[in-house]
Amino acid sequence: MSKGGRGDLRIYLGAAPGVGKTYKMLGEGLRRRARGTDVVVGFVETHGRVHTAEMLEGLEVVPRRIVDYRGAGFTELDLDAVLARQPEVALVDELAHTNIPGSRNEKRWEDIEELLAAGIDVISAVNIQHLESINDVVEKITGVPQQETVPDRVVRAADQIELVDMTPEALRRRMAHGNVYAADKIDAALGNYFRVGNLSALRELALLWLADRVDAGLQQYRAEHDIDSTWEARERVVVALTGGPEGETLIRRAARIAARSAGGDLLAVHVARSDGLTGANPSKLAQQRNLVEKLGGTYHQVVGDDIPAALLTFAKAENATQLVLGGSRRSRFGSLFTGPGIGATTIRDSGEIDVHIVTHSLMGRGRLPRPRGSLSRRRKIQGFVLAVVLQPLLALVLGLGGDTLNLTSNVLAFLFAVVVVALVGGMWPAMLTAIGGSLVLNWFFTPPKRTFTIADVNNALALLTFILVAGMVSTVVDRAARRTRQAARAAAESETLATLAGSVLRGETALPALLDRVREAFGMTGACLMERVDDDELTEEWRPLASAGVLTCTRPEEADAEIPARDDLVLVLQGHQLEADERRLVGAFAAHAAALVDRARLSEAAAEAKPLAEADKLRTALLRAVGHDLRSPLASAKASVTSLRSDDVEWSESERAELLETADESLDRLSRLVDNLLDLSRLQAGVLPVFTRPMALDEILPGVLSELGENADRVTVDIPHTLPLVEADPALLERVVANLLANAIRYSPPGRPPLVTGSALGATVEIRVIDRGPGIPQQHRDRVFAPFQRLGDTDNTVGVGLGLALARGLAEAMHGTLQPEDTPGGGLTMVVAIPAAAARPDVPVPGARERSEQEGAHDQGLGG
Repeated sequence: MSKGGRGDLRIYLGAAPGVGKTYKMLGEGLRRRARGTDVVVGFVETHGRVHTAEMLEGLEVVPRRIVDYRGAGFTELDLDAVLARQPEVALVDELAHTNIPGSRNEKRWEDIEELLAAGIDVISAVNIQHLESINDVVEKITGVPQQETVPDRVVRAADQIELVDMTPEALRRRMAHGNVYAADKIDAALGNYFRVGNLSALRELALLWLADRVDAGLQQYRAEHDIDSTWEARERVVVALTGGPEGETLIRRAARIAARSAGGDLLAVHVARSDGLTGANPSKLAQQRNLVEKLGGTYHQVVGDDIPAALLTFAKAENATQLVLGGSRRSRFGSLFTGPGIGATTIRDSGEIDVHIVTHSLMGRGRLPRPRGSLSRRRKIQGFVLAVVLQPLLALVLGLGGDTLNLTSNVLAFLFAVVVVALVGGMWPAMLTAIGGSLVLNWFFTPPKRTFTIADVNNALALLTFILVAGMVSTVVDRAARRTRQAARAAAESETLATLAGSVLRGETALPALLDRVREAFGMTGACLMERVDDDELTEEWRPLASAGVLTCTRPEEADAEIPARDDLVLVLQGHQLEADERRLVGAFAAHAAALVDRARLSEAAAEAKPLAEADKLRTALLRAVGHDLRSPLASAKASVTSLRSDDVEWSESERAELLETADESLDRLSRLVDNLLDLSRLQAGVLPVFTRPMALDEILPGVLSELGENADRVTVDIPHTLPLVEADPALLERVVANLLANAIRYSPPGRPPLVTGSALGATVEIRVIDRGPGIPQQHRDRVFAPFQRLGDTDNTVGVGLGLALARGLAEAMHGTLQPEDTPGGGLTMVVAIPAAAARPDVPVPGARERSEQEGAHDQGLGG
């Protein structure tokens, strides 16, 4: 058992049935049992294999649970029995098994999750073909679809995974000896699923899948123990791409290097400059990315100004063994000004990583790279212009002073000019001013004048000091400008993050609003959160979850920036490339966007679960409330029928008739109760069929009075014949009025029968059921419409309280309403409002002819 109280999961993984997974699992159980561990067999399927069945001897087996399904009995893991037994270790076979309908969980791995949560260690087994991620690949290889699958995350989360390996030839020999399948199935199996090619492919899939899982564990171990050195457990080749035309050559060369060793990985990486000015051709990078993926590699992009350091950091993080670079495109003349190139620096700092410099046709044909400064181009241009203009102007002004100013004053004046130019344009314009100023001072103001000869050592020292001071001042000013920009960016980042944190604290959850905030904050034209809808890397598809602004791309790689939010979510931006610091900020927004998506989906799941919870609550209340109402009529009917069938008593005709009447009334009562329960269940599930049509209210009166039985004489009906037709379901409306009248009769005092009347109000027709009973206080009127609620009742002798709840539900199903009102003088009036039917002369209305004839007879005094 793990220290955290959760059980450990050990899985035996096999390439095909019959390799010995269950046998190994039972062997591990026996070994643990011999060490004194409390081991039970929760579920083990021997498939009739003698040697596997023999391994069960000596192990405690928890009896299986028998499940009836479609008239047949099936055995399943008795989860409750294992949980009640509380062993230290439970052996549960067939991890991907689908449970029989009616079980607590749909899949066996969900049963195992409950055992693990209870602190029980579990040992299980599964075949590689049952893993969800490669299920389709197995079907292509074997031609046999696998219906039962298990998510990869369940197997990957296991504490231990052990591969049960066997060569295809050995497995086929085991089958031929009858150790896997019965004799009548051996030939068919060997000729179909268990062919050598199929078994070899399945074995390779199992080995590669487990190797990936082991590699992930190795990477986690290295990260946890801060191991930066390269462990050459597998050849990993990293190829650096610049977006130049030589990229395809480098990719193919790196792919050949990776292919020399089995299981070698190819990773392509592009280093983007933090200022977004990568100098790379986006279309070329996209083409090279597609080539890498076609060759089975992966494409990555990192941000950094120090390209060798960024490459080596990425390579070491990926535990790469080899790094492939292209030969420099700079000419020898350009190398004189820029120092050692990226290749030389990478080789010097590579450590244990082998670096390959690949030659190509563009080597040595590049241009001299432009120096990168910290100021904007506009300020640099202004600095150069000021340097060119200020020196002649200053020389002219100082020349007008004649001999009144000495060399020291002149040097200070030119030093002031250098500082001014440095403040405006940075280091390079200031250095130009310093060099030009030294020449002007030497020519015009240093004896002997009009020559570059310096006679006095002090003058030479003054000019040298001037040049050094000017250079240092320009460097300091340039560095100060860089720090100012960094400070401003840091302040902007802090403000942006503070805004994001504030939106979280204020509970802002609108995903489009967040994307619009990102678009505005980083000056983009569009922002979109995309989700991968297909895990197949060859045909992966993306769908937008939310967007803001104008976005023309349909895939993440087509955008100017793509920031992963998690494995299946990417925040894409269009407008311009992002700097390194901006990428970090956008990453925070992407994480928040992923959280919003999860929150929204959890809310939807909660909303979907709410009706289920209400249904469970309804079922619980039903079981509590209907006990007496079901037992009472059943008991009465049973007693009456039993009495009639008894041979010990001679019943008279009148007694026999009374018993039959009692049984009939009890069964009628039971039938009405069941009908109400069924209708209420259909209403709760939203599947009650409703067939509305234009109809007259007097159509339902015979059915209502008939349903009331002998209580019909206690009802006064006053429905005007002039009321318009209503759009309603006759059967449902009849049930509504009957339930309301039954409730009114129950509470009406003797001699004051309830009244049913109707009136037209706008586009609706109102049916009023009026009684003179005690009425309902205002604060309790909503409560009486809840199922299983009867105001003032404390037992179940008068029904389970479904009448009003059902009546309101049926009225609303016909787009009507049911509301209680006070009866003038005391009592309660239930008002059913039903939409009036639209006049459609071309459609015959059932009952309209009879109603017209009755009205005509009444007008002529021929009928009452």
